[in-house]
Amino acid sequence: MGDSDLVGHVQSLIAFDLDGTLIDSHRDLAESANQLISELGGAPLSLDAVGGMVGGGAALLVKRALDAAGLEHPKNAVVRFLEIYDTRLTNHTRVYDGILDTLNAARPHASLAVLTNKPLAPTTKLLDAFAIRDLFQSVVGGDGPYPRKPDPQGLLAIMATAGATPDRTLMVGDSAVDYETARHASSHACIVSYGFGFRSFKREQLQDGHSVVDDVKGLAGVIEQFLRK
Repeated sequence: MGDSDLVGHVQSLIAFDLDGTLIDSHRDLAESANQLISELGGAPLSLDAVGGMVGGGAALLVKRALDAAGLEHPKNAVVRFLEIYDTRLTNHTRVYDGILDTLNAARPHASLAVLTNKPLAPTTKLLDAFAIRDLFQSVVGGDGPYPRKPDPQGLLAIMATAGATPDRTLMVGDSAVDYETARHASSHACIVSYGFGFRSFKREQLQDGHSVVDDVKGLAGVIEQFLRK
């Protein structure tokens, strides 16, 4: 990307989901959920099964996992899950190949942000662990002042901070939750099928002005096209 070929600059915003979009964290999340299930006397779930439960925040993940395991929901279940997960954050989690190059290419031409339903503390720890926190002007977690996605308030607040309009905003995620967040904010969406949350998305949902890509190379192409508009 050359500066002379691109428009928008600070008026453009690209907001990224975290799990399944920037990082592959499904194994650490699944093993944490399974440890909680085991502590409560249940049988572990498959990694893929737990991966499909991610996207609505820690409380919803815990509810789905305990329901699937046929267990009651102790009052401290979410707190205990987060305690377990905090010890496993980076055991197997990694940044998807090509994401760092994609972020670095976009950063001179747009404000970058993270909008996730994951609580802010583990989100920040992960971004710091992979040395990518400084690439983002805003990081909004699911336990902050705004309702969790697909409510658009978090995305709209990030837009206001960046000085971006909905038309100059791209929401990148791997699930129907991210797609609906973009639609509710009247912004553009790019959904990545490589993420473990993609099973919640149906391609027939896709409307004009939004995209689905199958790999990080495709994502980089959509971002470049968005910045050229």
